Amino acid sequence: MHIGRYVFSQITAILHQRQFRRIVDRYDDRTKKWSMSHWNHMLVLMFGQLIGCDSLRELTDITIAHGKKSFFLGFGKTPVNRQMLSKANNLRDHRIFEEFAFYMVSVAQSKRITKEFELHDRFYAIDSTTIDLCMSVFRWAEFRSTKSGIRIHTQIDISTEIPVFYRITNAKVHDVNSMDWFTYEPNACYVFDRGYFDLARLYRINAFGAFFIIREKGHPAYEIVDGEDILDGEDNVLKDQSIRFTKKENKEKYPGVIRRIVYYAPDLHRSFTYYTNNFYLTATDIALLYRYRCQVELFFKWIKQHLRVKRFWGESENAVRIQIHVAIITYCLIGIIEHDLKIRRPIVEIMRILGKSALTTGDISELLNPLKTQPKEINDRQLYFDFKFN
Repeated sequence: MHIGRYVFSQITAILHQRQFRRIVDRYDDRTKKWSMSHWNHMLVLMFGQLIGCDSLRELTDITIAHGKKSFFLGFGKTPVNRQMLSKANNLRDHRIFEEFAFYMVSVAQSKRITKEFELHDRFYAIDSTTIDLCMSVFRWAEFRSTKSGIRIHTQIDISTEIPVFYRITNAKVHDVNSMDWFTYEPNACYVFDRGYFDLARLYRINAFGAFFIIREKGHPAYEIVDGEDILDGEDNVLKDQSIRFTKKENKEKYPGVIRRIVYYAPDLHRSFTYYTNNFYLTATDIALLYRYRCQVELFFKWIKQHLRVKRFWGESENAVRIQIHVAIITYCLIGIIEHDLKIRRPIVEIMRILGKSALTTGDISELLNPLKTQPKEINDRQLYFDFKFN
């Protein structure tokens, strides 16, 4: 990070431009010779994400107003107008941005993994979120008779809070179908919501040598093989049993023994029932891991509220996909900055500060780290000379 450069330029300097160009070169994209390169295109969209633009018009109005800074911000020598940006969103291959997004995912994950988790198994949370769209505008994403929508299926690494896999589909695609897309690692643990309760697919995960934790859906019939009710409810665990399903259909889908845990959550004043093929962790740890599933929900909240995908900057499927991929790139970039600068602040705060300061000059670390305590006695003259306008 160099003082004198715009904050936005300092942020994007972390991006691996050479890797991005390698990806672009692999695609036969007819827009390669445009004055606005793929790199300029991506940076403009990232800028819009950071400063919180709600529309393409708002984004281009701001870039044109600051046209003299365009080159130094990485947007190219000439300001980006709305027609040019809209055309790029519709015509450029979204797979270029998707591939770079997964590259950024791998970089962020490798940086944010902690020594503590390197010594233990890997834990992933899997879930999806649906983004509703206007039926009259996004007809290609038909969902129901009165609305359109897309669904983002995501696998989050619990230890790093980074999405290691995601796929964008029509909102009609059910969660259980997405279970076939994930690559299951031996000894890794996958935490699912009850919307993924499919015994045949869960047994397949078991066959891969991986573990799963999932909430009960319905009340499947079973017989107890081992374990019983825990009368004293130590650590809020009410039951920890080894069971076998008795209904023919369920027995054929999951013929083995499975662990059933009933856990009481005092803060919610209710109990939850979990199924898992992990017989090594304690019942309390199983319940705790399921609560860590909220990491993926926080990611979805971040995507919807802070990365501006609720209001899309284009109507075509290609434009929507590009915007989501750039949102993922931005998320990973903020995660890398938080790690490298050892900020230890919520990412929402970091996004807010960097977004409001994107066009200022100053050291990022000074913006993000808390101000040092000022001396108790300070006169007006000293305050005047210490205050600098950028």
